[in-house]
Amino acid sequence: MAYQFNFAPVFANFGQLLAGAWITVLLSFGAMLLGTVVAVVCAVGKSAGPAPVRWLINAYIEIIRNTPFLIQIFFIFFALPAIGLRLSPNVAALVALTVNIGAYATEIIRAGIESIHKGQVEAGVALGLKRGQIFRYVIMKPALRTVYPALTSQFIYLMLTSSVVSVISATDLAAAGNNIQSKTFAAFEVYLVITGMYLLLSLAFSALFALVRRAAFDYPMSR
Repeated sequence: MAYQFNFAPVFANFGQLLAGAWITVLLSFGAMLLGTVVAVVCAVGKSAGPAPVRWLINAYIEIIRNTPFLIQIFFIFFALPAIGLRLSPNVAALVALTVNIGAYATEIIRAGIESIHKGQVEAGVALGLKRGQIFRYVIMKPALRTVYPALTSQFIYLMLTSSVVSVISATDLAAAGNNIQSKTFAAFEVYLVITGMYLLLSLAFSALFALVRRAAFDYPMSR
């Protein structure tokens, strides 16, 4: 018996999918920004910090990288209330995504920092640059330029991973699709449309990251 496609129930509820996609974008961008801050701090601490700081950062990275993201989000949403820290689903999702991407991005950024030759830092000192200027222009900018492709690939993977947060009732795109599917039973059509929307989001993020790279790295180099 031939399957009869019926996208009418999906497009009748398309507003819910758009709202869910917007939440996915907000969670992803928020986690990318906060996770980058966490990663830069941890990467610097791991590269130049005292032994206790390096040990704590290494423990954080190993715990996050060697446990499932699903367990991490369950811990934040279900376990933390036991010690009095109760978060809404969307906030818990943001925290979990930030903690997760922070660990992975730390190793990426650390590799970039350690690729900077000490002679470049010494040259900056010889030119009379202040410590903050050396960190920003001599270390971080070249380091980020080096690891930018790997970092942005990890960010796109983070956006796709965010679909998992629907398990704690976060109102993202996957959750919106699950709600529509449970009401309409048009599972094939719903998840086909969601697949297409995640693909479009991935392409949009890739295009945005390409523009950022051109503005932040390529253009200054061409002048």
